[in-house]
Amino acid sequence: MDMRPIGVFDSGLGGLTAVRSLRQILPEENLIYFGDTARVPYGGRSKETLLKYARQDVRFLRSFDLKAILIACGTVSTTSLDTLRAENDLPIVGVVEPTCRRALLVTKTKKVGIIATLASIRSGAYEATLRRLDPDVEVIGKPCPLFVPLVENGRIHRGDVVIETVAREYLEPLKATGIDTLILGCTHYPLLTDIIADIMGPEVTLVSAGEESAFELKRMLKAEGLRADESRQGEPEFYVSDRPEDFERIASVFLRENMRHTARRIDIDQY
Repeated sequence: MDMRPIGVFDSGLGGLTAVRSLRQILPEENLIYFGDTARVPYGGRSKETLLKYARQDVRFLRSFDLKAILIACGTVSTTSLDTLRAENDLPIVGVVEPTCRRALLVTKTKKVGIIATLASIRSGAYEATLRRLDPDVEVIGKPCPLFVPLVENGRIHRGDVVIETVAREYLEPLKATGIDTLILGCTHYPLLTDIIADIMGPEVTLVSAGEESAFELKRMLKAEGLRADESRQGEPEFYVSDRPEDFERIASVFLRENMRHTARRIDIDQY
């Protein structure tokens, strides 16, 4: 047994999709979550800036005695994962490969769509991974740059004319291509699952990056003998780089618990 916590980071609120999955799949584990809310969104940044931010995020998390890190950010996973793994001596799990494996399991037509940030789509990482795993797959990618800032501002509910209008503009051309599986390639996007599912229809299966990476982390911890005592209930800690109140308001809705006064602000530029 290994009682050390797992570190999780994202550009903002999106990583809460991974936290929710981890708390269901690995309820015994302690979690340290960092949301870089002062610098969200990451999706339009250069690769060099993303690596700088990701290194700072990891350095903050490693101020705790961690046993593993989950990068709950599709943008960082697609641009910086290999470098972060080479620079750190603990297991680091990203969201890309687990999500691609799941998508290939569920697709029947081998026509897979990907929605993600501009940086993730530009990197080609999801497409390259899907084609490496199955050379016959047809991949159609679509950047959705407005989704992250809208989610961060709480525009996540059915009936919100702003998010529904933006989502239709992004998704209706993708639906018209005939895909039967859609990868939500940014961990913010599962917060929009209801809206995305309404537009794509029941014939399109949605695959969430946060959930699949949580399963991958569970397999890795078990294989390396790093699981905590399964009889206990783990606790999460939340840290952000901007106002905790804004984070707590949306996190309370998503995690279905009162998050008031539980998130702490840190100065990420110190790392």
